[in-house]
Amino acid sequence: MNQGPIRTWAIRWLLAVAAFHVLVGGLLPWVASSALFDLYHAGVTSAFWPVDPPDQARGMQAWWLSLFGPTVLLMALWMIGLIRLADRLRQARIWLWLAGGLLLWAPQDMLVSLRAGYWPHVWIDLLALAAMLPPLFWLWRYDRAVALVGGERA
Repeated sequence: MNQGPIRTWAIRWLLAVAAFHVLVGGLLPWVASSALFDLYHAGVTSAFWPVDPPDQARGMQAWWLSLFGPTVLLMALWMIGLIRLADRLRQARIWLWLAGGLLLWAPQDMLVSLRAGYWPHVWIDLLALAAMLPPLFWLWRYDRAVALVGGERA
């Protein structure tokens, strides 16, 4: 079976997920204090101040969320660059580096949320892992197998 179309689909999927992160990261500074995030801010506030939150709580949350946006955007741009590089060079280890980065990031990110008792972030992280890890590992195995058959270094 020719798995080239599956490889193309997996790469396009990863690029779409990364592009979505660029979009979200670019929008967060602009929308973090809007009514769109009222429920989010209420959830975070109740995780830290179950009773009588300080008046500045929402402003601080919006500031942190706004600050987080450019970081998400930058990481997504780097991810796009690495995906394009791995696609072009067919270097299996680049797929593995991307997967490894996610596997280092996610448990730490989830731990921070779990310490605060705020589960929505954990579910978002799990969704991100579910969207990205399967195609990354598939691409790693596929490009590695092709390189081994061709006598190249994986």
